[in-house]
Amino acid sequence: MENLTISKTAHRAGVGVETIRFYERKGLIEQPLKPQDGGYRIYPQSVVQQILFIRHAQELGFSLREIEELLSLRANPNSDCADVRARASEKLLEVERKIDQLKSIGSALIKVIEACPSRGTIDQCSIIESMETPAPPQA
Repeated sequence: MENLTISKTAHRAGVGVETIRFYERKGLIEQPLKPQDGGYRIYPQSVVQQILFIRHAQELGFSLREIEELLSLRANPNSDCADVRARASEKLLEVERKIDQLKSIGSALIKVIEACPSRGTIDQCSIIESMETPAPPQA
């Protein structure tokens, strides 16, 4: 098995060296001890898999705090798949809420754009005016 320096680990995982250092600072991956002879830190192959796990979880929208929880579950042999499913379900609900919020923002933008006459001075801009006017409270 090949010794993996931080640069080789980064290359295998498809990330930069600074990403590995960032994950180490956040406690997502463990930094190997520095050899007493002053050589390079050697990373186990499992760190590559761990980094790939982190990256994929980020792509699915999980925060670093949530990924830390998932990694803890993954490392605990007593964890149950239902725990991971519950977290994934919570994330899905969060994503769906954000999608609804973005749709609402999109609808509001469509209204102000359609109301804009597209001419006149900036002090007569209906879009600017709509942003300066407080929105009515949501019921």
